[in-house]
Amino acid sequence: MRRVTTLITDLDNTLFDWVNIWFQSFNAMLCEVVEVSGIPRDILLPEISEVHQKHGTSEYSFLLEEVPSLVEFAGDRPSSEVFASAIDAFRIQRRRHMCLYPTVAETLLKLKGAGVRIVAYTESMAFYSGYRIRKLGLDGVLDHIYCPGDHVLPTGIDREDIRKYPPEHYEFKYSKQRFIEPGHTKPSPEVLGDIFDELDLNANETIYVGDSLMKDIAMANDFGIDGIWAKYGRAQHREEYELLRAVTHWTKEVVEREKKINERDHVKPTLTLESTFSEILKNYSFEPFGTKK
Repeated sequence: MRRVTTLITDLDNTLFDWVNIWFQSFNAMLCEVVEVSGIPRDILLPEISEVHQKHGTSEYSFLLEEVPSLVEFAGDRPSSEVFASAIDAFRIQRRRHMCLYPTVAETLLKLKGAGVRIVAYTESMAFYSGYRIRKLGLDGVLDHIYCPGDHVLPTGIDREDIRKYPPEHYEFKYSKQRFIEPGHTKPSPEVLGDIFDELDLNANETIYVGDSLMKDIAMANDFGIDGIWAKYGRAQHREEYELLRAVTHWTKEVVEREKKINERDHVKPTLTLESTFSEILKNYSFEPFGTKK
């Protein structure tokens, strides 16, 4: 088995089921918003998508304050007050469904114990990815986290005004966070190049794990490292993914292209993890980072 001292991993739908977490919480909020306002879903969905595209994320925290139909319904009242029950529904479902995939925790801890350097690279913005990393107990398990910065806050809102806890509550205690240069998205290999340069990684001792063939695995292949496909994380075929497509920050062109692409015909992974993350343990010899043969 080939020697590996560094694991670079995607987060969403690789270490946890992001699509399910998002769907359960967002759909609960949406249902309650429809109940409170009486505005049909088919009117709200395109307006929500427009807001998401404006801010470059499908997790925008201030969504209810910017959807035109909801702004009109709320009038002079704060949206957080008018739709308090919807916000509560979102948070309840998020807590209920926030968990790692089976075998992820024990596998990462085993690699950590072996001295392997573990690096995360995600396209989820810093605030939202950071929340999940802390809640899932991955702070310190992940040595380095690469992600985009956050979107701009709405006019008149200060970061400290919306925080309920001291600043250190929102920071990593152990993991080191670095921000990706704006405009870089998967499958562009430039970010991987920056990661390798900053961390002084050896391509012959590094593997990359991700759930998207066209983003994660294509990028790893182009960079010349083993691309490990987390097949168990596929979500595009699931029913809940249709709601994500309806309100996504992706453009219509990207959504249509995703529907038409048969990923398996275009990108070949080095290894496929059929059922669990732990399958990587059977295929590589994991050794401490920085040691020589």
